[in-house]
Amino acid sequence: MAPPNGSRAWWQDCGSLERPRVRIPRSSTQRVRLPRTVTVIRRRSTIQVQDKYAVVMASSDWDPQQYARFASLRARPFWDLVDLIEIDIPIARLVDLGCGSGELTAALADRLRAGATLGIDSSPAMLEQAAAAARSAPRSIRFEQGDIASWTDDDVDLVVANASLQWVPDHPAVLARWVASLRPGGQIAVQVPANADHPSHTCSAAIAHREPFLSAFAGAPPPDPVAANVLRPEQYSELLHDLGCGDPHVRLQVYPQVMPTSHHVVDWTTGTSLTRFFARLPEELHQPFVEAYRAELIGEIGEHSPYFYAFKRILMRARVDR
Repeated sequence: MAPPNGSRAWWQDCGSLERPRVRIPRSSTQRVRLPRTVTVIRRRSTIQVQDKYAVVMASSDWDPQQYARFASLRARPFWDLVDLIEIDIPIARLVDLGCGSGELTAALADRLRAGATLGIDSSPAMLEQAAAAARSAPRSIRFEQGDIASWTDDDVDLVVANASLQWVPDHPAVLARWVASLRPGGQIAVQVPANADHPSHTCSAAIAHREPFLSAFAGAPPPDPVAANVLRPEQYSELLHDLGCGDPHVRLQVYPQVMPTSHHVVDWTTGTSLTRFFARLPEELHQPFVEAYRAELIGEIGEHSPYFYAFKRILMRARVDR
């Protein structure tokens, strides 16, 4: 997939955001106070917090619309990963672990001409959209809710996990189960972010340790799964080799994500990394957390238009030799 940098469509997808001038104290002993009026709109059982600069779904589940705002950028590493897959033999059974809304799963099944495809995800909201993708897919695809950490099967030709493994701990044990599910000669292809040291991650962790958020987390904010779970590239290479995969391909790649402004990084993380905070914060603190994070982040990366968001990812592909 060609990079979207400079693409008019990419800029339209992101929308236009004004830049809020919010100054928030950095001291961890001070409470965050936001000079902003927040409107809460109630729609059935969902509360949507809305203001001039952002919309955050107050829910512990994922928001497919928010996640899809950067669909082209999120798809690029997926297709780079797919390009690593060897297609010398037919793919009879394909499993996509952490399939999300299913569009990429369906596209992959069609591209590889897979006989049967199964997508697994933990998010009901994502799976609801995936069902629509399955109905319109030209090949046999089904989606199920499940836990990718404990998933296991047998005689699978290809296991794919795109930007999902980082959410679960103990990667050696998880990858051992996934590899054991492959038939002899089967393949595994995994992509994980490796940018826990970027301000887009470190700033949210800093805000989570300040009041009023720290008390809302009962003094224990959720850790960054990328920092806690993702291994170094060489560790994945050694692990896959020890699991019986010959000549594993593992690489660290930096993706040049050009955002219209620095503030669009907040929209990016709102659909991914920040969801762990929303799952535990009371609804009335969702938007204040986002605005406190925005001010902290802009203080670190500065006001830029456009903003070059260097995003590190680890891509790995291996074939079982047994």
